[in-house]
Amino acid sequence: MVEHKKLVIIPAFNEEQSIIGQYNEVRDKAGTFDVLVINDCSKDLTHRLCVDNRVKVLDLAVNLGIGGAMQTGYRYAWLNGYDIAVQIDGDGQHDPAYLNMMYDMLVSNEADMVIGSRFIDKEGYQSTPLRRLGIGYFSALIRLLTGHMVTDPTSGLRMVGRKLIEEFASDYPQDYPEPESTVRLLLHGYKTVEVPVRMRRRSGGRSSIHPVASVYYMIKVTIAIVLERMRK
Repeated sequence: MVEHKKLVIIPAFNEEQSIIGQYNEVRDKAGTFDVLVINDCSKDLTHRLCVDNRVKVLDLAVNLGIGGAMQTGYRYAWLNGYDIAVQIDGDGQHDPAYLNMMYDMLVSNEADMVIGSRFIDKEGYQSTPLRRLGIGYFSALIRLLTGHMVTDPTSGLRMVGRKLIEEFASDYPQDYPEPESTVRLLLHGYKTVEVPVRMRRRSGGRSSIHPVASVYYMIKVTIAIVLERMRK
C-alpha cells in the first residue's frame, strides 16, 4: 500500500484548556499523522502552550473564523505535499482514535471525503436539543437539494484527499463552512462517506454559537446552500 503523507489540522481560538491534551492524544492514537495548529488570533495562552510544547503552530494576524483558519490549514497541506488532511477541533470533542479508521475508509472506498457522524450509532455526546434540531433541518435541506442523505452535516471531523485539499486551499466557505462545502461537493459529484463516531463534550473553552448566533447561522447557511444549488 502507498504510504500517504497525512496531516491533522487543528483550528484553535482560545483553546488553552484543551489544545495540548488534544495534541498529545493525536500523537498517542494516530502517530502517523503530522499535526498543525492554526491559532486564530487567540487572546489566551494557546500560542505560548503550543510553542512551549513544540507543537507546530501557524498564527493568524487577525481572527478569520473557522473557515479562514481551515483554508489556511489546507493551503499549508497543499504547499507541503500532503495527500490526506483531516480537521480536528481544538476543544477536545473529537477523538483521534477514529483517524486511522477514517483513513482506511477514504482509501478503500476511493472517497473524496469521510465525515465522522455522531448520529449513525447515536452514541456519545449528541449535542444540545436546539443544535440537534438545527442539524436535522440541514440534513433534510441537503437531501432535498442534492438527493443525498448526510446525517451529521455540521460535523467538523472531516478527512479529505489530495484533490479536495487543492480545492479547499483555493476556495473554502468562511462562516460555518461544513454544510455549505458538503453541498458543493455533492452537487459536483465528489464521493462523500459517513462513518459512525462518538463525540465528547468540549473539554474547555466556549462555543462561538450562542442563541443569537444560532439564528444568524441558520439563515446564512440556508441562503448559501440554496445559492450553491442554483449555481449548479
